[in-house]
Amino acid sequence: MITRYALFEGSVKPGKTDAFRSAVMDRLVPLWKQFAGAQEVRVMFGEERDEGAPEFPLILAISYPDRAAMEQALQSPARARSREVTGEIVAACFDGRIHHHVTLANSFPL
Repeated sequence: MITRYALFEGSVKPGKTDAFRSAVMDRLVPLWKQFAGAQEVRVMFGEERDEGAPEFPLILAISYPDRAAMEQALQSPARARSREVTGEIVAACFDGRIHHHVTLANSFPL
């Protein structure tokens, strides 16, 4: 399984935390769940960090069975629409940059 992370590095505009989080949950999560081949969508809102660490108000993780499934999702209409909506939310609520990282998962059940 691979996971593609979107790291929102920066800060939520003052007074916009609730609006940012609501917009992500109400407008983006339904689109992300439509990505072809996606097996799991995880949305994590930053709560705390070490002193001096960069701020990540949002980390999105979408897992796929393989790279081919991920590539299919990245070409889907839901992805195109999510990019539009993300741009609207970012303009209203977020100052920073978004970067993506693809990881190969290894699990070790306890």
